[in-house]
Amino acid sequence: MSGSASQAVINDAILNNASLTGIATTASTKTTLESITDLIAETSSVAEHALYGPMIENDAVVFGLLMLILGFVFWSSSSKVPVFKTFYKVIPMLLMCYFLPSLLTLFNVVNPEESKLYYVASRFFLPASLILFTLSIDLPGIFRLGPKALIMFLTGTAGVVIGGPLAILIVGTFNPELVGGDTWRGLSTVAGSWIGGGANQVAMRTINLPETGPDSYNSLFSVMVAVDVLVAEFWMVFLLIGVGKAKQIDKFFGADASSIDELQQKMENFSKGAERIPTTTDLVVLCALIFGGTGMCHLFAEIVAPILEEMSKTHLWIGYMSLGSKFFWLIVSSTTLGLLFSFTKLRNYEGVGAMKFGTLFIFILVAVIGMNMDLRAIVEYPGYFLVGLIWMGIHVVLMFSMAWFIKAPYFFLAVGSKANIGGAASAPVVAGAFHPSLAPVGVLLATLGYALGTYCAYVCGLMMQAAAG
Repeated sequence: MSGSASQAVINDAILNNASLTGIATTASTKTTLESITDLIAETSSVAEHALYGPMIENDAVVFGLLMLILGFVFWSSSSKVPVFKTFYKVIPMLLMCYFLPSLLTLFNVVNPEESKLYYVASRFFLPASLILFTLSIDLPGIFRLGPKALIMFLTGTAGVVIGGPLAILIVGTFNPELVGGDTWRGLSTVAGSWIGGGANQVAMRTINLPETGPDSYNSLFSVMVAVDVLVAEFWMVFLLIGVGKAKQIDKFFGADASSIDELQQKMENFSKGAERIPTTTDLVVLCALIFGGTGMCHLFAEIVAPILEEMSKTHLWIGYMSLGSKFFWLIVSSTTLGLLFSFTKLRNYEGVGAMKFGTLFIFILVAVIGMNMDLRAIVEYPGYFLVGLIWMGIHVVLMFSMAWFIKAPYFFLAVGSKANIGGAASAPVVAGAFHPSLAPVGVLLATLGYALGTYCAYVCGLMMQAAAG
């Protein structure tokens, strides 16, 4: 090789090496810039979370706050202090158990979306309370209440099914854009919740607002959850106020509430007759019934639901009835287990405070539900809330009309309504507001709502789609 050729090879090597070095330097610089960008984004996210995130994220602390709120409400409502006595004559104690926790969310003290407390309350405390409420139930006495309870429940269901399409038609006359497009899809999830409960709402979301759909589906569902909770609780305020005026309302309806009074008295007498000072053994056995039973119900749901979910692929009616939902079978099995216990000597554990434990668990659930109410949504989405209020108004008019027509006691109206709009989480609460011994009536009607919820909500969704054009 000549000297000039050798020099050319050396120059090419130098140039190639420089080129590679430049590429490596560029890549290194790019990687460094990307790292800096990621660091800035992460720092910005942390700073934003620190500025706008919830003040409290630890669920143990949040649960402690909720219990403090419940303790204050219960103490103040039974206090003889004149201010409190006057206040609770106007505002129902139960309403405060919903409202005060919602202030934690309103003022950004907690973020319910990040909390696991709702899952714990609905999957453990709720089924445990259902077992306890039905443990000492007097089924023959409930059957003697007659058909009016069932008629009022089905009237409530009909009010939701036809109320949705009518609300869309009414609002569509002056704001067709609001109820057009995919709005009916979101409202169908509200129908699922208002006829049955959470399991039915999830089922309707799967059918009409699948997570694999557009991003707008997720945001629409989140708005509808707010409409569902806030409008339902708004109606509950009036139901609870009516509890204190039940005798006057019954007189207006011309209703005979003697069968309800008889059942209440019979349950009270049983509780007093079985009442005793609990021993440590009594409390441990009661806890075994509560949490052992809840655990067995979870196991049953884990076995049955996946089988039916698979069957629903070829038998669509199974999906419409929410029979593939684990939550559905958890509610049904815990209610059934409590009913089975009521035919044995285990019902005597009512004497060591079974109903009181059940009431405590339900109020914990009430506080957690209250925390999930975001009152800001009313200002952000007033149009959807208007649809929800008109819808609820139709339901209420039907309920009062039917109660007047068949002379049904206000108890049947209130519990029949909440067995639809609120389900197992609210119906026992409203029934228990009349008297704790009446809570099982709400439990049984709410269970029926779970069975009908998805099917009726599906029909309601089709009607709303047609009404929206």
